[in-house]
Amino acid sequence: MTYILGGWQSDFSQNWARKQMDFADAFAEVVGEGLAAVDLEPKDIDTGHVGNFVGDLFAGQGLLGGFFGLVHPAFDGMPTSRHEAACASGSVAILAATAEIEAGRYDTACVVGLEMMRNVSGQKAAENLGAAAWTGHELQDATYLWPRAFSDLGEEYDRRWGLKYEHLMRIAEINFANARKNPNAQTRQWAFNERSFTADDEANPVVEGMIRKNDCGQVTDGSAVIFLASPKAAKEYADKRGIPLESLPRIKGWGHTSAPISYDRKVRASEGQPYVFPRVKQAIDAARSRAGVTDIAELDAVETHDCFTTTEYMAIEHLGLTAPGEAWKAVEDGSIEIGGRLPINPSGGLIGLGHPVGATGVRMTLDAYKQVTGKAGDYQVEGAKTVQTLNIGGSTTTTVSLVVGV
Repeated sequence: MTYILGGWQSDFSQNWARKQMDFADAFAEVVGEGLAAVDLEPKDIDTGHVGNFVGDLFAGQGLLGGFFGLVHPAFDGMPTSRHEAACASGSVAILAATAEIEAGRYDTACVVGLEMMRNVSGQKAAENLGAAAWTGHELQDATYLWPRAFSDLGEEYDRRWGLKYEHLMRIAEINFANARKNPNAQTRQWAFNERSFTADDEANPVVEGMIRKNDCGQVTDGSAVIFLASPKAAKEYADKRGIPLESLPRIKGWGHTSAPISYDRKVRASEGQPYVFPRVKQAIDAARSRAGVTDIAELDAVETHDCFTTTEYMAIEHLGLTAPGEAWKAVEDGSIEIGGRLPINPSGGLIGLGHPVGATGVRMTLDAYKQVTGKAGDYQVEGAKTVQTLNIGGSTTTTVSLVVGV
């Protein structure tokens, strides 16, 4: 059992290069602010983990665990490691930290997720992010690889069951609306008009295939941190602050799967099966099984991967809100909205809040923590006690799902 003591997230609207911030500055900020937020000292932390995908390509910087030692002298000598699983890097870092705690090696862990992505052109960013695809073997004719891949996913849904673009746009509209309530959201001050969520080539231009501007998650500079604890350390933390141990959230369940890196290989293998991505469904179900969640009605919210609207459309049915091919029903009836049957991305998600790739899994878990402790502010889901995350790397090559609850 692993407890979450709390954490911190940066303002995802920031452009670090314009602020003359580098990785060392961002790392010091997120760890320092995180420690203050949870009332911990550097000496209280036993081990450090970093989720990051492409620091090497965007900033020429690897070995990110070494930045702990620059933050405070007490971190000098602490074991650290960096984890890479494309967009699921942050969640894989969390899994590694929980494994160390549950193995009894350490009692406390600091898990940082961060990515610097706005210091290069859009085309260069697309090339860097393409490292999560099968390099030299797939989608080589695309100008923007990932919009093309998830456009292909939309085309696959259209081929199997039919797909209406207005349902994708409603997903985007909900996420942008939720983001307006989030003080850290990259798009919280963006303006839209009556044509923004339509197939209007001026207001919502095509990026690749069926994917248009407002279908896309954001290229973001951002960081997030959470602090994890063993039952022993969590009790000491709670007793010292005069709070009941049971008020601290726990990571109650986890699921982690990997599939072949090729998008086409995955999709062709699922031909004739109920789900386009059975490994995504497997990870979701494993997390619920380990958490003792037997019915989707036991969940109060979900923070899911919406790198594109088609990704969330896929997630809706894989999460079990609808039968396969019927995600549109949950979009039309309001199930995924705050106040609906199962609110999805009350934070705004990757589309509204932002997507600093390596930080996303940590940010999702932090938002789950906020929801179940009633600390989500204006985007709080009333009475939330159990939240599931779904974090995907590449074309669902890596999938991690967590269930967080009190």
